[in-house]
Amino acid sequence: MNRLAPVALPALIALTLAAAPFAQAQAVRSERNVSLELAAQIAAATVAACQAGGYAVTAAVVDRAGGLRALHRADNAGAHTLEAARAKAWTSASARNTTLAMMDNAQKNPAAANLAHIPGFLLLGGGVPIKVGNEVIGAVGVGGAPGGHLDEQCAVAALDKFKDVLK
Repeated sequence: MNRLAPVALPALIALTLAAAPFAQAQAVRSERNVSLELAAQIAAATVAACQAGGYAVTAAVVDRAGGLRALHRADNAGAHTLEAARAKAWTSASARNTTLAMMDNAQKNPAAANLAHIPGFLLLGGGVPIKVGNEVIGAVGVGGAPGGHLDEQCAVAALDKFKDVLK
């Protein structure tokens, strides 16, 4: 049996090395993500939608991983709206849900209320995922309207303008 072992070992190594490129190719993923240009357009459209309602807001757009891509702050938007918008966008991208739905769920379900303790999560309305089909490619967050439901309405109105791009 010892005489076969030296022959089997090189064959095993050769087989492993031959399979390595295949295994590496399977490990590479292709994901869609929001582009800088689209992020800037969505942020601008969101601020404009809120301005049409008389609200001075900040809109933040993050990519699928929560990285900030665009931030637009309307004239007269409060300083606190910068971080609020970014945190809402990050929360929405991370959870792949609207922050208003998450807030409502946390208020009704004591176990879900613990989400508020995750660093960076902001369970206030105004964060909306950006989707292509069912795939989340980013999120927009809005801060500054007199209520999270109004922040969300601005985000939804802006995203509606890009529905042909987000097919």
